[in-house]
Amino acid sequence: MTRVLIIGGGPGGYEAALVAAQLGAKVQLVSDAAMGGATVLTDCVPSKTLIATAEAITTTSESGELGVVLAGQTASAKQVSADLVQINQRIKSLALAQSADITTKLKAEEIEIFLGKAQIKGPGVVVAGDTELNFDVLLIATGARPRVLEKIKPDGERILDWQQLYDLTELPKKLIVIGSGVTGAEFASAYNALGSEVVLISSRDRVLPSEDPDAATALENVFARRGMEVINNARAVSVINAGSGVEIELASGEKISGSHALVAIGSLPNTQSIGLEALGVSTTASGHIEVDRVSRTSVRNVYAAGDCTGILPLASVAAMQGRIAMYHALGDAVSPLDLQTVSSNVFTDPEIASVGITQQMVDAGEVAARVLTLSLAGNARAKMHGQTDGFVKLFSSPESSRILGGVVVARNASELIYPIAIAVEQRLTTDQLANTFTVYPSLTGSIAEAARRLHRVNIGTE
Repeated sequence: MTRVLIIGGGPGGYEAALVAAQLGAKVQLVSDAAMGGATVLTDCVPSKTLIATAEAITTTSESGELGVVLAGQTASAKQVSADLVQINQRIKSLALAQSADITTKLKAEEIEIFLGKAQIKGPGVVVAGDTELNFDVLLIATGARPRVLEKIKPDGERILDWQQLYDLTELPKKLIVIGSGVTGAEFASAYNALGSEVVLISSRDRVLPSEDPDAATALENVFARRGMEVINNARAVSVINAGSGVEIELASGEKISGSHALVAIGSLPNTQSIGLEALGVSTTASGHIEVDRVSRTSVRNVYAAGDCTGILPLASVAAMQGRIAMYHALGDAVSPLDLQTVSSNVFTDPEIASVGITQQMVDAGEVAARVLTLSLAGNARAKMHGQTDGFVKLFSSPESSRILGGVVVARNASELIYPIAIAVEQRLTTDQLANTFTVYPSLTGSIAEAARRLHRVNIGTE
């Protein structure tokens, strides 16, 4: 029986453990936190739970035009408020419940769990606490942690990273968000909905610099309409806890004051001091573990998955990397990781979902594509819900009309991207997507309509 040892209890680790057990291996998992790792305990599950509450508040406060009345008055933001203590209690409760569910699932598959820090001692040997564990196959899935700078350090009181927000007992009066990537944009959107005054500082010329530019512009327009201040082309150089608030200094010399600051300037891999050098595992300059498309490291029987690899910081990618690693290591059929078929989503309001090639790739001439953008303003279902800010964008091959990618901006874009992801994965054409029935009225109808508009008419002439 092959002995599989996994370091890390996040999606990359526990999904790999379940696959390895299914394939008949003896599986042991070491984690320095409860099952689910940061994804479940402090990152993805908590943040999306917070965002779900924020979405409910936004839906209610902006439903006046739908005829919704609260306390005898047309619904508005003035009538809806947030109980942050109750919200954070629910967040923590759901995170622990999800962690417990994962633990139950692992134990049902007779996977041994060791809580504590793992230390790699050499080929085939890892120490967990006082226990020496031996392995034939090792998977490292140790995740990442928030990045901090010397003059921008969270203190857990008024200067916070995204893992510390859930200990707040009062809603920040004015929250300064440093960093306009996915994490910064998501929390800025959520706290703006909860009722905080929010200032978002972006070091680039727009929010979400790595996302579709049209989607980022649409989101900035929504932010402005909801009263959020976005400062582009600005870089924070220091943050000071002044006792009753915070003071942020920008590179320009300008100073901004607020009640709290959220530091969201990226993450660093948890790869230091775990003993990688004892095996000779290669890492990049940033400390990420180098892996190939089947999750192999530079050492034959050692694999890695998740944020510690720096591939794509998504729970879905970590889980897939972990599963692929076990399929490969244990001799099952395996399909190498294909990043062009990975769907991603930014959980702002509206959400931004994407899959496949990007507008940046098309603009740079890296990929030839026809591009069609269709606003949701004309969609009947969107009008019914008062949600007309978004759009559907499709990319197709000029030669074969195959769907190469897509972007959706909408309240539930994370769900709407799925048919486009199927089209990309299965190499469907615009006509195949367009000729599939959709419900009327529905937001998916705009996906089919966008595909119809990409139809190439080939009428012969005599």
